[in-house]
Amino acid sequence: MKLYKYTDLSEQNIEELCLRQLADDARIAESVKEIIAQVKAEGDQALRSYALQFDKVNLEQLFIEKEEIGKIASTIPADAKSAIDTAYANIKKFHAAQLYPEAKVETMPGVSCWRESRAIERVGLYIPGGTAVLPSTFLMLATPATLAGCQEIVVCSPPQKDGKTNCYLAYCAQLLGIEKIYLAGGAQAIAAMAFGTATVPKVYKIFGPGNRYVTQAKQQVLASGITAIDMPAGPSEVLVFADETANPAFVASDLLAQAEHGTDSQAILVSTSETLITEALSQIEIQLNDLPRKDIAAQAIENSYAVLVADKTQAMAFSNAYAPEHLILATDTFQELIPKIINAGSVFLGNLTPESAGDYASGTNHTLPTSGFAKAYSGVSIDSFIKKITFQQISPEGLKAIGPTVEILAAAEGLQAHKNAITIRLKSSDGY
Repeated sequence: MKLYKYTDLSEQNIEELCLRQLADDARIAESVKEIIAQVKAEGDQALRSYALQFDKVNLEQLFIEKEEIGKIASTIPADAKSAIDTAYANIKKFHAAQLYPEAKVETMPGVSCWRESRAIERVGLYIPGGTAVLPSTFLMLATPATLAGCQEIVVCSPPQKDGKTNCYLAYCAQLLGIEKIYLAGGAQAIAAMAFGTATVPKVYKIFGPGNRYVTQAKQQVLASGITAIDMPAGPSEVLVFADETANPAFVASDLLAQAEHGTDSQAILVSTSETLITEALSQIEIQLNDLPRKDIAAQAIENSYAVLVADKTQAMAFSNAYAPEHLILATDTFQELIPKIINAGSVFLGNLTPESAGDYASGTNHTLPTSGFAKAYSGVSIDSFIKKITFQQISPEGLKAIGPTVEILAAAEGLQAHKNAITIRLKSSDGY
């Protein structure tokens, strides 16, 4: 892990450090373009071909249904079942609090305006299953989708070696009332949900994190105008700010927790203490040896870096420039830093709040913007699964009050028909 001093960095240096672009992005984009075209043209047959090519599975059926899901779910270990139940309860409680009606507003006498929520009818949820199977992502996506009231929830996840899904995903499906899981992964799953196939329904919005192929596929189907997406959510990342009050072992564990996601993950350490950086890096070497995914984590750490800052103001300036998916404030004085946070997906406060708590069970959503998109995007929430429709109603009194304003503005814009729509009503004997 390289060490930089903030005071030695120019504005351009900082911009370059904060870039997440990788050398083979163009190659991935072209590859994804071909996959999308193949799925669009060949549908189910393309999904079967890609399952054989990428997952090494010859699929006779591209989905499993309620009965089989139940059988697989019944094999889940008791402790895992209990853990998923607890996580689900917390996630549901947090997201349910986001459901509330908005008040009607009388903008002037006789003119009432308001908004009402409507669930997106058909949504697609992508649950990764490459180097790690993620039942937590299933909970994070399907819980707000069901609470929002989406009529059709299409779930895609790569098939396991037996051509099925695992007991953890099956139990999540059972818990959430999802009666079908489509066995498709990667860019091909995104394409299937965007265009629809004979088996996989077309959806209006696609959700879910994934590798760079999945992220590129989501961006391409969005650009084509075919379907909406939640956000660009590619390789995962964390920025840890740690001062002299931080525990180096805790800091190292947080960096490694991020690094083990994948070789292209980033784990950034920002600190006011060079001693803390040195001790944390030493702890990384110690803890790394005990990890089953040691090789993956080691490569991610190699591609990550530390930044030594002079004070907390510099630390937050760098953090806001980086706009991390996850931001950990490993300091006893985190309270004073909260107002300084402008760009971040999800924030973890203090030395006893690891990112993994939010990844699994605290209640907040772990599907978050990456690659600097936290400057403009929020993480997944109930709002992600609903649309806000505006309504307005004008009484005779309101028409007389607002009418002249509309007439004048329409005339100023040269839109006579707009003006006439008001004038004809004002001239009516009953006022509407």
